[in-house]
Amino acid sequence: MIITKNIHKYYGEVQVLKGLDLHIKKGEVVAIVGPSGAGKTTLLQILGTLDTPENGQDFELKINNISLKNLSDKELSSFRNNHIGFIFQFHQLLPEFTALENVCIPAFIAKKSKKETEVRAKELLNFLGLSHRIHHKPSELSGGEQQRVAVARALINKPAVIFADEPSGNLDSESAKNLHELFLNFVINLAKPLFLLHIMKN
Repeated sequence: MIITKNIHKYYGEVQVLKGLDLHIKKGEVVAIVGPSGAGKTTLLQILGTLDTPENGQDFELKINNISLKNLSDKELSSFRNNHIGFIFQFHQLLPEFTALENVCIPAFIAKKSKKETEVRAKELLNFLGLSHRIHHKPSELSGGEQQRVAVARALINKPAVIFADEPSGNLDSESAKNLHELFLNFVINLAKPLFLLHIMKN
């Protein structure tokens, strides 16, 4: 599912990734754990094609047997939208749109029909306990509700891979527990993609 070889990354003179090799199989749930500054987010950004290694072409990055290192920016953007779902610590919802509209955006970018997209978005929001909040804007939702909308948005295009970068880091302990239970149940039992969970070690 995901294969990397010889991934290097520097910030100034500090080397945060030192020839990293990684092989993750389909259906695995993987937690990346380590102290602040260990390179966890950097690794997820490289795996998610939001950043690139610094060792030229002397590396390998494959997702779903597709080599990503030689793709153009346009091709990478299309790949991300169709194959990868992102869940961030801060939900990154667009404030001017409703929960339903925020969830639909990646599917509209992928040129999926409005009818098909809205049906799936409503199914996801219903599963995540937000069927009564679909027409509310982010400012009208609690932190936990906003993050659940972000989870639905990450799942709308049925991605092969989900990258979660401390998705509950901005929530209280009860909301964090509920969020983990909700999307792990969905991902493992229903969607079954690869799921990478980034957890910060205190």
